[in-house]
Formats: sequence, structure tokens, C-alpha cells
Amino acid sequence: MKARLPKGMGGGPTNMQGMLKQAQKMQEDMQTLQEDLDAREYDVKAGGGVVSIKINGKLEVSEIKIDPEVVDPDDVETLEDILVAGVNEAIKQVNSTNSEEMGKITGSLSMPGLF
Repeated sequence: MKARLPKGMGGGPTNMQGMLKQAQKMQEDMQTLQEDLDAREYDVKAGGGVVSIKINGKLEVSEIKIDPEVVDPDDVETLEDILVAGVNEAIKQVNSTNSEEMGKITGSLSMPGLF
């Protein structure tokens, strides 16, 4: 007795080759996109614009600018809080952009440990 597979299921080596080619193309697209995302630079403002942070897609902070008016030797804690908030927002922005852009390639495909 032969088992009948639903239409579109099975198909043998031809389908497998097509799937492998499609997976390879997706991998190449993801690698190209990751290189593009790593090269991007983001400018993030914090504390109402008194702190400006530049960060790249690799999450490397390249520059922090501080408005001199916010520097108060008697209130260093406020400046520290603004810097922490700014760096965290910059990281969040990079991660969000990376996830969104990768999602365009992978669609709803989710493989734990890969993306």
C-alpha cells in the first residue's frame, strides 16, 4: 500500500535542491545586510538634547557630546543618569533597526540561536 502525501509535500531531490538554494540565498542576503547594518551610524539625543551620542551598528559608541550648561559639579549624578539613558536608548535603537531589517529577509522564519 502506498501512502499518499498531500499536494506539495514530498517531491524528492528536486524540491530539496530548491530549498537549499533558497536557504543559501537567504544566508547571503543576511550576510550582506549585516555588513550594511554594522556600517550604519546613529545619532541619539538624551536629556532633552543636552547629550548627543553617536553609535554604530556594532554597538560601538564613537562620540558623546555634552552641552556645557548641563555640567554642574554639584550634581554629577544627573549627568551620569542622562548618559546612561542616552547610551541605553542608542543601543535599543540599533537593536530595533537590526531586528526590523533582518525580519524583512527572514519573514516569519524563526530559528532559535540563529536570528
